[in-house]
Amino acid sequence: MSDESRAAFFDTTAEHYDDDTFHASVASALVEPLPPGPGLVLDVATGTGFAAYAALRLKPTRVLAVDLSPAMVARAEAKADLDPERRIEWRVGPAVPMPAEDHSADVVLCASSLHFLGAVAFEDWLRVLKPGGRLAFSVVSGARFKPSGAFAEYVPKDLTFPTDEAEAAALAKDFTDVSARTFTLDDGERVRSVFVVHASSPVQ
Repeated sequence: MSDESRAAFFDTTAEHYDDDTFHASVASALVEPLPPGPGLVLDVATGTGFAAYAALRLKPTRVLAVDLSPAMVARAEAKADLDPERRIEWRVGPAVPMPAEDHSADVVLCASSLHFLGAVAFEDWLRVLKPGGRLAFSVVSGARFKPSGAFAEYVPKDLTFPTDEAEAAALAKDFTDVSARTFTLDDGERVRSVFVVHASSPVQ
């Protein structure tokens, strides 16, 4: 499937993406335990920018947020008042590989997007992270995530979705200091959960 067709699909979801507050909650859960003061933060498949904006709490030098969908990035940029110091650079394009130099990033974030990127993302995250750099991503549960119809065409086949925290942590098998927990949100209408995983790039 071409990048153009994938971008067009996600463009159709951009207008109402922010209506789902679960995405913002997941982004906050990823950023919350990270140490302050990173240099470069990469937000992989940023969508409408929830993780990029959450990363500003860390007082980074710079955030590079990339998404394939022009409409998603436009929605993210429209919230620029949340970034008064203009630390975030928005870019339209494939998020794997990230447009970043090898071992240049202090933090990599991927919120609510791994199920569209696949296992190939982990190799790229190892490439861009500095030794000891921090990775934070969320991943859907294989017990609940059952894509069907046209939607299923956008889900890569190279990733087995975890059914428990141990399996979620195992996705980051090439990283160190890996931890995984179940993040659950009950908004009064439904209960939703994902696995939130934190890890470090190996120090060589």
